[in-house]
Amino acid sequence: MTNPIEGLESALRDIVGDQGLIVRASEMEPYLIDWNGAVAGNARCVVRPQTTEETAKVLSLCAARGVPVVPQGGLTGMAAGATPLASGEEVIVNLSRMNRIIDVDPENFTIAVEAGCILENVKMAAEAVDRYFPLALGAQGSCEIGGNISTNAGGLNVLRYGSMRSAVLGIEVVLPDGSVLDLLRSVRKDNTGYDLKQLFIGAEGTLGIITKAVLQLYPRCENVATAWIALASLDDAVRLLSRMRSAVGERVSAFELISRPMLDVVLRHFRGSRDPLAERVEWYVLMEWSDTSTAFDLRAVMEVELSKCIEDGLVVDVALADSLAHAEEFWALRENISEAQRAEGAVVKHDISAPVSAVPRLIHEATGVVRRLAPMATVIAFGHVGDGNVHYNVVQPTGCDLTEFKTMMRDVSDEIYRLVAELGGSISAEHGLGQLKAKAAFDLKSQAERALMVTIKAGLDPQGIMNRGKLIPMDQLISG
Repeated sequence: MTNPIEGLESALRDIVGDQGLIVRASEMEPYLIDWNGAVAGNARCVVRPQTTEETAKVLSLCAARGVPVVPQGGLTGMAAGATPLASGEEVIVNLSRMNRIIDVDPENFTIAVEAGCILENVKMAAEAVDRYFPLALGAQGSCEIGGNISTNAGGLNVLRYGSMRSAVLGIEVVLPDGSVLDLLRSVRKDNTGYDLKQLFIGAEGTLGIITKAVLQLYPRCENVATAWIALASLDDAVRLLSRMRSAVGERVSAFELISRPMLDVVLRHFRGSRDPLAERVEWYVLMEWSDTSTAFDLRAVMEVELSKCIEDGLVVDVALADSLAHAEEFWALRENISEAQRAEGAVVKHDISAPVSAVPRLIHEATGVVRRLAPMATVIAFGHVGDGNVHYNVVQPTGCDLTEFKTMMRDVSDEIYRLVAELGGSISAEHGLGQLKAKAAFDLKSQAERALMVTIKAGLDPQGIMNRGKLIPMDQLISG
């Protein structure tokens, strides 16, 4: 066919029907930008398949015509990883209609789902059979499992359960040529060759479209203790974590670092929110312990251990949750951060990580960079210090021109990323690279890593049609 676009809309409609195809510009708008709102793109159309078979036919058609494809889920991303490029040449393949819970096996502690399943629904299906799926995110009411896998999502419980990579036992993937790779296994031991599923976890849809997954479940923890802790200093956060893990081991399920500016932003924008403690300090920790056994009095042990920390000067004050509702108040302060930041104005976000022991240095030195290059900006730092992940965000100063702020922040981000590399960390801990960080991350990798990434991409997607400009910069694909 001389014109690969000729008849494309009709051919796609034959595959997915009228309900599965969106071509009107006004109806496509919600699919052209993610929650972060930093980048908006354009597309030829949005295709919404209902089955793996339909997805395979769509990719086969696009591959035959050389039409680029953008896989898409719930659009809750922070790095424009599911946003099409500005050219408008791409076809969006949105999997939200593939939202079935396929099977729950409580005795094998597994659940099989389609990629469009909303995370909250997966968690509820696990709870219905007295099991627990540990991925916990602020966007869990709208993010989808396919996107969680494609970005190797982290969240609040990585300290105990690991990231999404640890939760995935098997996947089904539609490859760029439309063939289906069935890796839907529910076993925990399989040494029969390359663990191919790992290629697609965290690949952001650049190697194929994940359509189904088998996920690992865990026992429910009915015994939970939660505390809001005022620290004597930032450096004491890591010391406190070490002491708590030594005291109760893997019962420490969450350990969230929260700065005073961050707490102030949430209190300012969410009516009914209240400061858990009377005394203001610069740094806090929201800590949770959990256990499957109710025979162990977690709250009592937590109280004893934290009292010792107060005596030792590690901790200034503590509020222990005395009910589930009280704990939920604490967690609401943490989970409302993203919405509260949006109300503050433009924010440049750094989803970075370092070895846990280096987290205080990372924050101290990054703040020095901001104070030097953007002295009027406000730093909002928080994160999952238990796994070394810091969300280091910088808010546009009042009265500062947006263009000027973005220019300043390019230099700030470059220096922060160099600091992260020096500490042996990552410039994308859990949000993915998308369009926003692909070049920066690629440039920081060794020549051997870059060459291998390009080789893998070329082997699975020789036409380069899958989610272009994400993970690997476009010019590297062309030259590779």
